[in-house]
This record gives sequence, structure tokens and C-alpha cells, in this order.
Amino acid sequence: MIDPRPRSHPTYLAFLVHRVSGLLLALFLPLHFWALSHAIAGEAALDGFLRWTDNAVLKAAETALVVLLAAHLAGGLRVLALEFLGWRASQKTLVAASAGVSLAAGLLFLLNL
Repeated sequence: MIDPRPRSHPTYLAFLVHRVSGLLLALFLPLHFWALSHAIAGEAALDGFLRWTDNAVLKAAETALVVLLAAHLAGGLRVLALEFLGWRASQKTLVAASAGVSLAAGLLFLLNL
């Protein structure tokens, strides 16, 4: 059977973003636990770790992480809407809205709001 939707369709791209963001967030978890281990090790270890994280490259990575989290959340909400509401002609609009929410969350985080 031939899939009627091409791989360049916005919903396929939303599917890819949701899957890739989930994988990247799963890869981030060991780093997160490593950072938390510094808090358990004591105040001096945590202070040293926080000084190390205070650079531009890690701040950019932190912003990218927030965008990934928002993209995964928005994509998951889109999938839930698809499951409970059925296929609608407005799927492209939902994809665009989820992308906009993700980028807005990253921008708000970057601006410290």
C-alpha cells in the first residue's frame, strides 16, 4: 500500500521532530543525573559545577534543551488531540502552532522571562 502523504508533509515533519526530540531528551538524562550528583556530593562540588556551566556554549545548549522540551510537549499534545479528536483538516495548523509554542518557550527562556 502506498502512503498518500509524502515525507515532506508537515505532519510527517512534526512526527520526526517529536521522535528526535524524545531521543535527544533521553540522551540528556545521564548528564542531568551527573549534574544532580554534584548537589549530593556537597556544596563545594555543586558550586564548582555551576561555575563550569556559566559559559556561553552551555547557555546556548540549555536554551536548545528548553526548545526540545517544548517541542516534545507540543508534539505530544498534538498527538493526543489527534487520538481523541480524530483527523482534522487543520492538522497543518496544529503543527504550526506546536512549532510556534516551542520557539516561543525557547525565546522566553533565553530572555529570562
